[in-house]
Amino acid sequence: MTPAHGRCAPGVADEPAQTASGSSTADRAAGQALARARRLLLWYPRGWRSRYGDEFAELLIDEGAELGPSWHRTVNVAATGLRARLAAAGLADHPVDPESAARAGLATLAICAAAAILTGALMWSQLAIGLQWSVPADSRITKAIDLMSAALLVLAVAAVLAGAPAACAAATAAWRGHGRELIRPAIMFAGGALVMVLGGRHFASSWPGTGGHLLVHQSLIPGKIAAFGWAATMWITSYWVHPSALAAFPTPELAWMALSPAATGCLLTGIAQLLRRVRMSPRTFRYEMCVGHLALAGLAAFLSGALCWLSLSGGESGPLFLAGTIDRAGLAVLVASVVAGAAAVRRAAAATRCQPVQSDG
Repeated sequence: MTPAHGRCAPGVADEPAQTASGSSTADRAAGQALARARRLLLWYPRGWRSRYGDEFAELLIDEGAELGPSWHRTVNVAATGLRARLAAAGLADHPVDPESAARAGLATLAICAAAAILTGALMWSQLAIGLQWSVPADSRITKAIDLMSAALLVLAVAAVLAGAPAACAAATAAWRGHGRELIRPAIMFAGGALVMVLGGRHFASSWPGTGGHLLVHQSLIPGKIAAFGWAATMWITSYWVHPSALAAFPTPELAWMALSPAATGCLLTGIAQLLRRVRMSPRTFRYEMCVGHLALAGLAAFLSGALCWLSLSGGESGPLFLAGTIDRAGLAVLVASVVAGAAAVRRAAAATRCQPVQSDG
C-alpha cells in the first residue's frame, strides 16, 4: 500500500542519505590519515620526500588503518627521519649514495667553518676594540687574541684554497652546458658576498675603535680588518631584546642590521648548494679533504684562544675585555662547529673510500 501524502516507505529515502553520510565519514577519515602521514614525512629531508614520500605515506596510511594509532610508530619514524637528515648533511652513514654523501660532508664542513668565522669575527672585533683603547692587565689575554687572529688567518687561507678548485669545477660544468642547476646558488653566493662587502666597508667607518691608537702596538690585528669584522657582525647584538635602546640607532644602521643577516644567509646557502651540486674529480676531492683538515685545525686553534680568553675574562682583565652572554653563546657555536666539522670530514672521507667521487668528464 502506498503511504499517504506521498511519503516513501521507511528505509527507502533514508538509504541514499546514510550512504552519503558514510562516504563523507570515510573520506574525512582518509583525509585525516593522509594529513598525519604528511606530517610524519616532515621529519625527513626534502630530497628524500620527493623520491620516496608518496610510497612511504601510503605505507603509513595502510599500517595505521590496520594497527591503529601508535606512539611507538611515531617515534620510530621521527628517529629514522632525523638519521636521514644527518645522512643528507654528511654527518651519518649514507649507503645509498656515497657520492652525494661525500659532497654533503664537504658542504657541511664549509657551513661549520663559515659559522665559526662569523662567530669568531664577532669575538675578535670586540677584543680588537678593547685593544685599541686599553692594555689588558693580564698579558695572556693578548696572547689569546693573537692565537685567535692566527686561526682566523688560517681559516681565510683555507677558504681561498678550497674555493678556487670548486669555482673552477663549477665554471667547467657551466662551459660544458651542465651548469643550469648551479645558476641559482651562484647568484645567491655572489649577491650575498656583494652586499656584505659593500655594506661592511661602508659601516666600518662607524667602528667604535676609531680614534684609538694602541692596537698596532699590542697585536698583529689590522685596524681596517677589525672594523670590517665589526660591521659585518653588527646584527649579532643583545640590543634586539632592548627595543627602546635599539630605536636610538641611526636609520641606516638599523637597515643594515636587518639586511646583513639576510645577505649572510644567502651567502652561506649559496656556498652549501654549490658544493652539494658541483661534481669534482677524485683528485680534486682528495685535495678538498686536505684543505678541510687545515680548516679544522684553524677551528680548533680559534676555539682554544676563545676558551683562554673566557677563562681569563673578569677580575682584573678590564671592562673592555669582559665576556658577555653573546660571547658564551658564541663559544657554544664554536664547539658545535668543531664537532660537526670533524664528523663531516670523517664521513666524507669514508664515503669517498666506498665510491670515489665521479668527475664531470
